Amino acid sequence: MNKENRRIIFILTALCICFAVLIGYMSYFQVFKSENIKANSYNKRLWINEESILRGSIMDRNGNILAYSEEKDGTMQRYYKYGNLYSHIIGYSYREYGKSGLELAYNNQLLNINENSAIDEIINIVAPKTIGNNLELTIDHGIQERARNLLKGKKGSVVAMNPKTGEIYAMVSLPDFNVNSLREDWGTISEDNNSPLLNRATQGLYTPGSVFKVITTAAIMNTPNIETEYECSGSTTINGYNFRDYQNKAHGNLGLSEALIESCNTYFTEKSIAVGEDILRNTAADFMFNSSIPFDLPVKNSSYPKGNLGKTDLAASAIGQGKVLTTPLNMAMVASSIANNGEMVKPILVKNVVSTSGKIIKANRTETLSVAVDSLQANSIKEMMIGVVQKGTGTNASIKNVQVAGKTGTAENPSGKSHAWFIGFAPANDPKIAIAVILEEEGSTGGASAAPIARDLIIYGLNNIKF
Repeated sequence: MNKENRRIIFILTALCICFAVLIGYMSYFQVFKSENIKANSYNKRLWINEESILRGSIMDRNGNILAYSEEKDGTMQRYYKYGNLYSHIIGYSYREYGKSGLELAYNNQLLNINENSAIDEIINIVAPKTIGNNLELTIDHGIQERARNLLKGKKGSVVAMNPKTGEIYAMVSLPDFNVNSLREDWGTISEDNNSPLLNRATQGLYTPGSVFKVITTAAIMNTPNIETEYECSGSTTINGYNFRDYQNKAHGNLGLSEALIESCNTYFTEKSIAVGEDILRNTAADFMFNSSIPFDLPVKNSSYPKGNLGKTDLAASAIGQGKVLTTPLNMAMVASSIANNGEMVKPILVKNVVSTSGKIIKANRTETLSVAVDSLQANSIKEMMIGVVQKGTGTNASIKNVQVAGKTGTAENPSGKSHAWFIGFAPANDPKIAIAVILEEEGSTGGASAAPIARDLIIYGLNNIKF
């Protein structure tokens, strides 16, 4: 082969390789990247299509309009009726700042468009839609407003839901922001160290502290032949690390029920060694730790530490410290599962997507995600949680003539100011509302500051929600 032929073969080979690389990249782009780019809220092509469509309205469970659109001077104007109140649920839709919340998650439904196929795109061009669908939420506007008022001036979150159906009645995260003045306030909001754009209910990961003991209690029940009696002296040393009870209080002789009612740290740290890491981790998994929670908004995964734990880490995990992290939504679901005979149901925020003619296009129905504990265990834990509110650390959540079941939590964290938690449900004999309250870096106990908020919100809910 002469020199000229070798050059030709070399060039042809190089061109073939380049062509193959190009085909490979185009295939990869089409399969893995195209949908994300098409759905990206900053995609200008989408905005051009959207701005010719009257975006659908968003309503609460009683038909109260929370967000709507009007055509004004030839352009579509979006109005958020309650400013801050739904900033983390409904979110926003601005060309400059993209979309968030349900405005992002249900964008195509609110615009009545479908961008999933070339045929749909052609239909959109030939016969463009001019009006979108509406969303009916499970939210009750009254309790949502009440929850925000109770949380006012604090950092944290409240989630209230129906433990049997999964319907979210209220979901508040503070600090928040006024969606209507987002353009004017964007610089301040985006640079605020308190992260007002963060939906703490679903995206905030917190050390759970003693509210995690509900899960550890279930793990102890799952452990065959475990000795449930314990003599508490106020502190105990495990593998060289000293664990203490609140104010070094010695609780004396305790069984499992008394330990949960008194929230005895040393009881649960000692028993965790007998339970072992596999049972505790698997029980946490049954309550959706280390798993994705399907929801209408993005949810961070609660995490229970993986791998081999030393005794100290295992003991810390048993009282919700160490590397255990959770979201307020997940803890509301933990309370719900105990209230619902052990079944944890999928949380629902959008009940129906409805066309302008009133036809239900999409409906979210109750689904069981996990059987966290069996009904006998759930009933036993419920009785213990009733004891917490009647005579234990959660008496500030008690309501006259209504039996409340709950658990308090005071979680140490790196800031040095403890998180205050309360989870619970009521009425205990026929639960209609389950709740999780966290006050971030509150610096006080859950019983002192989170439990009264839960109490007031439960009272409001039981008196006002149309169950």
